[in-house]
Amino acid sequence: MSCDISSGRLEACKDSVSGIDAIYIINYGIAYPDDVTFDTTPPTPGYEDVITAVAGVTTLYKFELKGANSFEQNIQSSRDNGTTFFEQVLVAQLKRQDIATHKTVKLLSYGRPHIVVRDRNLNFFLAGLERGCDVTAGTFSTGAALGDFSGYNLTFTAMENTPAPFLDCNDEASLAALFGGATIDDN
Repeated sequence: MSCDISSGRLEACKDSVSGIDAIYIINYGIAYPDDVTFDTTPPTPGYEDVITAVAGVTTLYKFELKGANSFEQNIQSSRDNGTTFFEQVLVAQLKRQDIATHKTVKLLSYGRPHIVVRDRNLNFFLAGLERGCDVTAGTFSTGAALGDFSGYNLTFTAMENTPAPFLDCNDEASLAALFGGATIDDN
């Protein structure tokens, strides 16, 4: 693997926004790399990290988000150890407590799902591609004052060899197609 870069980058326009609109939970089980197809055709530099197809997934569980939600990717590198990995951290607030979500949060805490993150620029990323994501922190909050947050605050963390790859899609229909026609379940 070469460590040399092959292109630069001009100053970007100021036409993007921050935040995430939705996450799509996939039960752990994508057989990486066997079930994953990366873009290798152009060959346009940089596009080899874009996923064009994922096999073996039948359902993506959609969670709409609004408010204080974020997705950060932290580079963890040690020159002394000769290691680099990427810590992917997703913070999600699920408003209002109910019986079904209570059980779902419990099961998410026990598992290690793969998570598709959709940002407000219609970029789709796949967090926890190889090892899955763990719930590493969270609260079930009822608040104190009448206008306080009531619901679930969850932090998912994945540690991967590479940053979360982009998915080659720009809406839910193309997301479902990328996953071989998987169903998107939002209730």
